[in-house]
Amino acid sequence: NQRAGGVYTWEEVQSHSSRNDQWLVIDRKVYNVTKWAKRHPGGFRVINHYAGEDATEAFTAFHPDLKFVQKFLKPLLIGELAATEPSQDRNKNAAVIQDFHTLRAQAESDGLFRAQPLFFCLHLGHILLLEALAWLIIWLWGTSWTLTFLISIILATAQTQAGWLQHDFGHLSVFKKSSWNHILHKFVIGHLKGASANWWNHRHFQHHAKPNIFSKDPDVNMLHIFVLGDTQPVEYGIKKIKYLPYHHQHQYFLLVGPPLLIPVYFHIQIIRTMISRHDWVDLAWSMSYYLRYLCCYVPLYGLFGSVALISFVRFLESHWFVWVTQMNHLPMDIDHEKHHDWLTMQLQATCNIEKSVFNDWFSGHLNFQIEHHLFPTMPRHNYHLVAPLVHALCEKHGIPYQVKTMWQGIVDVIRSLKNSGDLWLDAYLHK
Repeated sequence: NQRAGGVYTWEEVQSHSSRNDQWLVIDRKVYNVTKWAKRHPGGFRVINHYAGEDATEAFTAFHPDLKFVQKFLKPLLIGELAATEPSQDRNKNAAVIQDFHTLRAQAESDGLFRAQPLFFCLHLGHILLLEALAWLIIWLWGTSWTLTFLISIILATAQTQAGWLQHDFGHLSVFKKSSWNHILHKFVIGHLKGASANWWNHRHFQHHAKPNIFSKDPDVNMLHIFVLGDTQPVEYGIKKIKYLPYHHQHQYFLLVGPPLLIPVYFHIQIIRTMISRHDWVDLAWSMSYYLRYLCCYVPLYGLFGSVALISFVRFLESHWFVWVTQMNHLPMDIDHEKHHDWLTMQLQATCNIEKSVFNDWFSGHLNFQIEHHLFPTMPRHNYHLVAPLVHALCEKHGIPYQVKTMWQGIVDVIRSLKNSGDLWLDAYLHK
């Protein structure tokens, strides 16, 4: 029943939400994206998560140059919504959507989507400086245990800060031209970190598109190691699912979460993804990192020592990364798809950590997680400027806007894991 220039109801659009039949709506226009999904630069899953839905807000949030993307949409157009249909679907709030649209337009006219090149140059500079400093210390003064520990901390700092910088390029928030962002993304995540840009894109954009939503956000897919939120533990408990003693998850989290995520889980996943997808470009970039690292450190530590050093650096970096990323999301609402509007969905899944010079640097400005989620293409040095506007909009609509201290954020991660574990135990024993 596909006719170019056809007129459709929401009910018809929603019936096209299977893997081999995907329609979505952008600005009241209906598109058949079934065949395009596989070619989508952000990965097919992101589109899949919006099949049968209004994707206007997500589409606007992810693409810095809407005119450029429009030409890919044109051939996919099959019609529009009937005049009698509302612009938003399901239980999305029209007033919230309109007010958020106005806020975004204001942020654009205030120049908050324009990056300061100097900020990112200095950021890259301090990473390269730390890398050089670590090597110089060992080259000049030898490989004693004390100096090795010192350079491990310096290298872990460089790796983590490079992680925040690749995140900026990955979100296309630095250059006007997407292609420049892509090239520097490959350089920073590939050559400075030994990871894969495409792996990161396909994983991370899903998280942004549907944060804290089971089966859509890969970050809450904990492979039965943890139960999260208030719904999943009860579902597992009732079904008597017990892969691990979940009522102790707040304790074993400290042994498997922060120490193992980057050196073990991500490491295996990245290599497997690049090889299975035949992503030889990313593989070459990541190999260039290991080649450079081994050339620098094998003459000083030998092969075994160099592998031990980089493993310890990854172990330190992993702790830093896990706490910063989890304190913004894990204590928040984690549930099945509820089809909320963009503002409501993002605010239920994210909270902020207080602003300070240290917090901004330490977290790569992801202490402004709310603003980052609402405007993923905004350069991070402008989050604090848009934050008061976002806060005011949330107050107007009665949407909770949480800001915590760093310490409170860390404590809340453990508290929420304990709470979920207790809910599981109660359901497991009594329901």
